[in-house]
Amino acid sequence: QVQLVESGGGLVPAGGSLRLSCAASGSTFSINLMGWYRQAPGKQRELVAAISSGGSTNYADSVKGRFTISRDNTKNTVYLQMNSLKPEDTAVYYCNTKRYNGYVYWGQGTQVTVSS
Repeated sequence: QVQLVESGGGLVPAGGSLRLSCAASGSTFSINLMGWYRQAPGKQRELVAAISSGGSTNYADSVKGRFTISRDNTKNTVYLQMNSLKPEDTAVYYCNTKRYNGYVYWGQGTQVTVSS
């Protein structure tokens, strides 16, 4: 089992920045991918960014150049630095991890609201 605790969401004006953090605990030795998804009201959950244990990253086109995902394997923590935020970035952001055995875990979600 892997437990995920997110922090860092909040209300920010358009153009502002936020940094999300997600700390993993439990069977962290077997974590491969860590990432962030988001879900806006009335929309499907979508991938924002992901990072492998080796540091390879993947971003949604809508956030490329504005968001940066990083990972501290010594702390089992993944970060999402969000800059130049837009109102359309408003959503609940979920931390996600995938173990090498394929098991997937989700955090409880943190609200990000960008005011126009």
